[in-house]
Amino acid sequence: MERVLYDYFRSSASYRVRIALNLKGLPYDLQEVHLVKDGGQQHAADYLALNPQGRVPALAEGSDVLTQSLAILEYLEEQYPAPALLPQDPVLRAKVRAAAHTIAMDIHPLNNLSVLQYLQQTLSVDDEQKKAWYAHWIQIGFRALESQLQPTAGPYCFGKHLTFADVCLIPQMYNARRFKVDLHDCPTLLRIDEQCTQLDAFAQADPDNA
Repeated sequence: MERVLYDYFRSSASYRVRIALNLKGLPYDLQEVHLVKDGGQQHAADYLALNPQGRVPALAEGSDVLTQSLAILEYLEEQYPAPALLPQDPVLRAKVRAAAHTIAMDIHPLNNLSVLQYLQQTLSVDDEQKKAWYAHWIQIGFRALESQLQPTAGPYCFGKHLTFADVCLIPQMYNARRFKVDLHDCPTLLRIDEQCTQLDAFAQADPDNA
């Protein structure tokens, strides 16, 4: 079955799916949807026919097209259960999902490209104000996540096994570094990031390598 990931290399959501596909050893072809070129290729009619929301990623598995990165992660976990990225214990599964949702639903949307473009293009926020907005929401979210993960963290967010939480964390760490956000008060997150980025599945998904 042909598998195509409609992807933008710097998209945190796409980055998550690349990591998960790599961890599960699933081959895929990349189809770039450049979010800046041509006024944003995600707005083109042919892409909107695939994903009416006009966002990345979209994952085509044969004739089926899946959208929303966390929904795609859940699909991959159900369809290709090994290696597992969710623990068996239901309480721990809920905690893993909560950490992933903290990143993907609370932190990331406030510094998404479309939000930053609106701030600058519609509200006339200057570049320094945009960076301050970005850093403000990253730091609030990461401080909470640091406390959230301290009781469970080992090499990874939840002990010795990779989970959805790691898959979501590393792209957000990449973006935070890209915008030069001060993360000195998040030693747990920095340690997990260092561990994960040494793994091939994460390194191959890195925007600098994608």
